Amino acid sequence: MDRGSTIPSLAATKLSAPTPPVRLVQRGRLHAVLDAAVAARGRRTVLVSAPAGAGKSTLLSDWLSRREERGAWLQLDRFDRDPARFWAAVVASLDRVVEGLDDAVGAATSQAALDPSPVVARIVNAIAIDARPLVLVLDDLHLVEEPAVLDGLEHLLAMAPPQLVVVLATRVDPALPLGRLRVRGELAEVRAADLRFNADEARALVEVDGDALDVDDLATLCERTEGWAAGLVLASLSLASAQDRSGVVAAFRGDDRLVVDYLSEEFLSQQESGDRDRLLRTSVLERFSAPLVDAVCGTDDGWAWLRRMAATNQMVISLDRTATWFRYHHLLSDLLLLEARAELGDELEALHRAAATWHESYGDPHDAVEHRLAAGDLDIAIDLLWDHAADLMNRGQIRTVVGQLERLGPLRRRHPRSLLMDGWIALLAGRAADAWRCLDAAREEDLDEEEAGHVVALTIMRGLAEGDVAAALSAAAASGPPVDSTQAMALGGVLVHAGKHDEARGRLAEAAAAALEERHLFVQAATPIYQAISDLEQGRDASALQHARQSVAVAERNALERTPQLALAHSIIARTADDPAECAAAARHGAALARGAPGRITLAYALTSAADVLCDLDAPDGPDILAEARRVVDRCVDPGITAPYLGRVEARLGDVVVPSAAQAMVEPPTEREIAVLRHLPTRLSQREIAGQLFVSLNTVKTHTRSLYRKLGVGTRKEAVQAARDVGLL
Repeated sequence: MDRGSTIPSLAATKLSAPTPPVRLVQRGRLHAVLDAAVAARGRRTVLVSAPAGAGKSTLLSDWLSRREERGAWLQLDRFDRDPARFWAAVVASLDRVVEGLDDAVGAATSQAALDPSPVVARIVNAIAIDARPLVLVLDDLHLVEEPAVLDGLEHLLAMAPPQLVVVLATRVDPALPLGRLRVRGELAEVRAADLRFNADEARALVEVDGDALDVDDLATLCERTEGWAAGLVLASLSLASAQDRSGVVAAFRGDDRLVVDYLSEEFLSQQESGDRDRLLRTSVLERFSAPLVDAVCGTDDGWAWLRRMAATNQMVISLDRTATWFRYHHLLSDLLLLEARAELGDELEALHRAAATWHESYGDPHDAVEHRLAAGDLDIAIDLLWDHAADLMNRGQIRTVVGQLERLGPLRRRHPRSLLMDGWIALLAGRAADAWRCLDAAREEDLDEEEAGHVVALTIMRGLAEGDVAAALSAAAASGPPVDSTQAMALGGVLVHAGKHDEARGRLAEAAAAALEERHLFVQAATPIYQAISDLEQGRDASALQHARQSVAVAERNALERTPQLALAHSIIARTADDPAECAAAARHGAALARGAPGRITLAYALTSAADVLCDLDAPDGPDILAEARRVVDRCVDPGITAPYLGRVEARLGDVVVPSAAQAMVEPPTEREIAVLRHLPTRLSQREIAGQLFVSLNTVKTHTRSLYRKLGVGTRKEAVQAARDVGLL
């Protein structure tokens, strides 16, 4: 999976308020309500809640453009249900008016799905530095009903400094504690009734070339539309060319069903055939620019057409100040798509395909995937998603990837790339059993080199998670050169846990270099951990401490400090720092983090380190953690270097001298003992080993005892690692 970062070409349209329509009605009475909310320093939240077409976005865009204080705008869409994507967009919006905010907060958004608190805290701290007023508008909040997103937003509203006012524009009230905000006087509200156009406002909206409606007709139109902005706009379109204006007013209704009928009969039917055809064809686009319109429609005058449509039709909305990107009013968009499905049929797939091709070359990879899915090009969609999924997951946008995978249907369960993406997602979410099911299914498919590399990496992670270093080593031995930083790190990590430090050094160097090139933040944070363990095992304490601190610094800088894998970095700091208080704190923190890790090897090593340090400091919780470490190691088939390390700690605390393997190998093992030794890193019992070797159980027991004596160890797991240390395995 390509981990190169991508900047969506449509990002600017999300961060800019819609361009005001040509016929803009000044709504001073509502501006006064919004002005009062900003002026009242205790009111940090403004709710603008009304149905579609009520004029919320137009009102807020015009109002914000007239304010002197800093203003940020975020146009939400359905993909912002992903918490990481939502907070990344919030940060991008605020970064336009809060200097340095992205540097202070940006990376933290990758962990927002797990806990948005660090993101919110950093946003609040960055805003609090500057006392100048700041307004943040979140438009179309109803599209983001994900509880994880709203929980974080509630946290922001609660912590917001006095200078920040958050304006929420939505069709329905969000699941936020609005009652509590009202009671505290922290909420200002603009409702549908407030947004209804009065007679004077309606006159300005429907007036055509200075020709005002008759007073009675105006009153009738206001009554029929109930002051609904979209209804008035639609009526004005017909009035512009009507001979019998009173007849148009008399026939008009403002409810949604009749408006749809009205759009069909009075708007679409009045369009020239070329315009109507282009409207239907571009209905497959949520947002569009002139080059994209030309690509989809096979035209070459998209720029002129868009300018003309936007100038004469308020249902075509400009999304930026440069009039580059546009969208249709939601009501018109819905109608156009319905008409397109009825009239164009299978041609819709070709339109989506053309849009996808354009986005693959010039636009947003995410939109390219969406159009490929809509076109039914599922194999191409998987390849596109594979190329960009790692970058999305690296930024914490796992739910965005899952949402697109869900649309693959049955193919999701048999395509190796979708299986592998699902496997990584399950592993990151702590669902190990699901990850292994995906891994086993992917193995059954024909794999290319890149897919095979990810199978190797997941197999290694499986071995470490299940406490079986031998199985992970076996997967690593069958691997070719690593295809990316993740695989290189996995290969280096298992070699470290197996005590093969010379071999690990090269792989970890590859992982570190590749992670920088790929901008893979997790690998940048995790790779120094394995380098630190390797340093410590070889007696280079100062270098180990340096690498461990490097890992923690990278993690904190990129909001990865709560990742369970960081436990081992704190474990190394605990064993190498000078300050006893820091050592104790790091030991406990490492143990606590490791308890949330998806694997036994990480937990076993972190607990052993914590017990080592805390028992040495005579801390009361040391013995309990030591016992916990022993229980975890006993559940491991092959815990690698952790087994002899734990044995040394237990021996020291019990005043028992345990010789090192290098000192104990004064007598080489026999060929029969070597044959037994090769089966010790497996799950086979001694009786099963005897069956494999066609010897008696007593013979295996005799050879095993002899191996323990020659290796200077007391347990099977320690013997396995000691044999590795002296090159017998």
